[in-house]
Amino acid sequence: MTDQATGAVLVTLPDRDDAEELAEQLLAQGYEPCALHRDMLAGEDDAEDVDWVIEVRTGPHGGSAALDQPHLAALAESYDGFAAAD
Repeated sequence: MTDQATGAVLVTLPDRDDAEELAEQLLAQGYEPCALHRDMLAGEDDAEDVDWVIEVRTGPHGGSAALDQPHLAALAESYDGFAAAD
C-alpha cells in the first residue's frame, strides 16, 4: 500500500507557457518545489508533441502535496491538463 501522505503530485499540461504560468502560481501559493520538465513517452517520435510536467512535493501547509491532489487536479483541468499522485 502506498502512503499518499509522502508522495509528490505530477501536474501534466500540454502547453509549455501554461505550465510555466501554473508553476509560478503554485510557487506563489506556497507549493514547492515546482520543478518543470518535459515528459516524452517511450517511443514518441515528435519532440513537439510532449507534455510538460510540474512536480510538486510539498503543499503550503508543509505536508505532502498529495494531500492537495484534488485542488491541483482542478487547477490542471483549467489548463486542459491533469494531476496525479506519484
